[in-house]
Amino acid sequence: MARAHETRPRYRFKPWNVGRWVLWGLFALVLLVAPLLWSTGFALTMLSQMGIAIVACLAYNILLGQGGMLSFGHAVYTGLGSFLAIHTLNMVANGALALPISLIPLAGALGGLFFAAILGYVTTKKAGTTFAMITLGIGELVWSMSLMVPEFFGGEGGISGNRVVGEAFLGISFGPQIQVYYLIAVYCFVCTALMFALTRTPLGRMLNAVRDNPERVEFIGYNTQRVRYIAFMISGLFSGVAGGLAALNFELVTAEVVGAGRSGAYLLFVFLGGATFFFGPIIGAVLMVVALVLLSELTQAWLLYLGLVFVFMVMYAPGGISSLIMMNLRVASFGKLRPLLGSYLALAGTAATILAGAGAMIEMVYHLQLNEALGPELRFMGAALNAKSLDSWFGACFVLAVGVALFEMTRRHFARLWGQTQEEIEREIKRREAAI
Repeated sequence: MARAHETRPRYRFKPWNVGRWVLWGLFALVLLVAPLLWSTGFALTMLSQMGIAIVACLAYNILLGQGGMLSFGHAVYTGLGSFLAIHTLNMVANGALALPISLIPLAGALGGLFFAAILGYVTTKKAGTTFAMITLGIGELVWSMSLMVPEFFGGEGGISGNRVVGEAFLGISFGPQIQVYYLIAVYCFVCTALMFALTRTPLGRMLNAVRDNPERVEFIGYNTQRVRYIAFMISGLFSGVAGGLAALNFELVTAEVVGAGRSGAYLLFVFLGGATFFFGPIIGAVLMVVALVLLSELTQAWLLYLGLVFVFMVMYAPGGISSLIMMNLRVASFGKLRPLLGSYLALAGTAATILAGAGAMIEMVYHLQLNEALGPELRFMGAALNAKSLDSWFGACFVLAVGVALFEMTRRHFARLWGQTQEEIEREIKRREAAI
């Protein structure tokens, strides 16, 4: 007797990822509560810029982290999105276009998508170093055109706008900075969620495959250029959103937004945050705003400090801050983090000693070059220094030398301790596998 086949539908229930819901809830809570904790005008401005930078850095990481495409000119798409958004804003203000102010960033998104579709078709024909050089050339081309086409780019003065247009809706006029912040926060949360969802789609997985082994992807029948091109357009779309938000936030767009400096900032801080993990560019975006706004106000040598930090990270943590976090979370999950805390404190202390010595020398050099008219005296980290005194220079060199020596000793001890910890973790993993 033949066995009857089961015709009833089978239902599979996938359990909820509670941890992911908690993380997204915390992210939304931080965006909601942050302006309540830091309510000054300066703080709101910084928080708004952080929201914009998060969208821009995540969009850039679609290329760099997920697709392995190193771009030296990605500010072209955020910048052109800003120009399209500011033109749209002025059209709304003049009555030529009926569009809510809250949808102006979508005009930037369409602008970023449009230019990414045109320029990306040429750019993604190649990969690797050739791709990077093409993006650099296109970036310089667009920047030079910003001074040649003043009708669109506004010349050296740029283009200004006014986001307070028409009657307020439910008291929302986008005049107060707090209202602009919450608009940016909504776009930031939605765009972040969409870009995370992209990483879980077949397109996102195929983009990772193109990054890791393009030859095998071609062998199984996929067009790697098409995958890169689609990813490039998606990145341009979200970059345009960031540009549109920036146009609303500042109400001014200049040629600087398409310059090489802005593209370099995206690359630098995405790398510092960590391009291999989704949340890495978020960390990089926060650091970018802190560096460009706070650090630049504290010292004239902020670019030099930033370069030193970048070199330090490349040497000792090439995966960025996010990779350090994930490695230590793995160690903590096996209960091995406590023995490392002392070494971490020692590394932090010796690194601070190096920074104190090197910073004193850097500040004295800058003081002699730029502030000589104010006299040789200056203050650094609460200490009085004399840029023309041998004692100050000797003291700075001594602190630097001691810091370097102690850091190297601490680093070697930490490397041995870290190696032993990893061996213990591997043995524990094998023990657990054998017990199953």
